[in-house]
Amino acid sequence: MILSDQELNLRNAVAVSEAGRQAIHAGVDQFDMSPLQMVDSSAVAVMLAWQRQAQALDRRLQFVGVPSSLLSLISLYGLTEFFHLIAANTPERH
Repeated sequence: MILSDQELNLRNAVAVSEAGRQAIHAGVDQFDMSPLQMVDSSAVAVMLAWQRQAQALDRRLQFVGVPSSLLSLISLYGLTEFFHLIAANTPERH
């Protein structure tokens, strides 16, 4: 699943989370995070919910194109080992 929004924050976290949950239920195991340019801690909460759902289904998710700002938040919360993360190849715009 490719995220369609450039932001994942408190404003849209519920809608993005639900879309991801439906995708996981449909068999999606990879999330392309590369469109994200602005995130807050809600993005980490959404990813945790997806990861827990996948684990309950005995599956493992892969997050590709993860922007450095989101990697920093994940690291800050000590969750780096909880996710299979592939960093974005392109520099972020600020």
